[in-house]
Amino acid sequence: MTALETATDAPSRAVKPKSAASSGAKPRGRSGKRKPGADLYTEVTAKIVKELEAGRFPWAQPWAAGGEAATIAAGLPKNAQTGRAYSGINILLLWGAAIENGFSGQTWLTFRQAKALGGSVMKGERGSMVVYADKFIPKDEQARVEKEGGDAAFVPFLKRYTVFNAAQCAGLPPELTAGAKPLPECETNRRAENLIKATGADFRIGGDRAFYVPSQDFIRVPPQPAFFEQINYYRTCFHELGHWTGHDARLARDLSGSFGSKPYAREELVAEMASAFVCASLAIAPTVRHADYIGSWLEVLREDNRAIFRAASHASKAADYLLAFRETAGAAGAAA
Repeated sequence: MTALETATDAPSRAVKPKSAASSGAKPRGRSGKRKPGADLYTEVTAKIVKELEAGRFPWAQPWAAGGEAATIAAGLPKNAQTGRAYSGINILLLWGAAIENGFSGQTWLTFRQAKALGGSVMKGERGSMVVYADKFIPKDEQARVEKEGGDAAFVPFLKRYTVFNAAQCAGLPPELTAGAKPLPECETNRRAENLIKATGADFRIGGDRAFYVPSQDFIRVPPQPAFFEQINYYRTCFHELGHWTGHDARLARDLSGSFGSKPYAREELVAEMASAFVCASLAIAPTVRHADYIGSWLEVLREDNRAIFRAASHASKAADYLLAFRETAGAAGAAA
């Protein structure tokens, strides 16, 4: 999801779709004949686009963010430690931050307040700004009033503070967590758990968003019981691990694209298909159709009839990279 892409190498062993050469299409030479695979790129892309155009699916989040979407309806923002509601411009600042970041609750606190409440801000989280307005009497003005009398002149000031949403913290009392409810036991898949562990990725559980941060090389996903259907936890884990494979230290894909850009869209296609390939290899059947996620990136497919081929090639390599850890994962499982 975060941060996030081209070679048309033949897909590796995770998935082996028919190549242009093996499709039965007859290559044509310079005499105006058809180029190898030229029509196949268009044909395959058109089939995928046609399926997606049947319904332009929004980016579906398969987990419960506190049971509700992050909307203004969640109420006025309040401070977790004092219980006081924020007011004025701070309401707009924190509403905007909640909507922008997908937070489902409106409980906020400073770094120190989180520690005072027995918790901590999770590593890599960025805070949101609030402001505090007040006024004071300078010392020389106090001295003047004491000497000459009269009313003191106040000097107004504005100070900024950084606060964090409760969803960005770990270890807080349950009542401070947005939409906190008792969570059921995890429906674990041992093969998937062992593979995730065997990768050695910096894998952090918490919050209500899933993302990979290339600059810090870590993954964050919500806890498994927070998903509407827990099997989708693994689809999400392998999606983020798909991004993780693109780091410079691994398969070195372009992860520099910002949200909404074409490089970002291409990388999302890679991660989504890599997740599908890994899940299929582990006999995991998520309930979310992977094609639904590609729907938001139709522009890339329409503009470039080779985009899906490049993405599938990268995805196969990413899946192979992850599945290569199965030997380590199998040894760990046997030891357990």
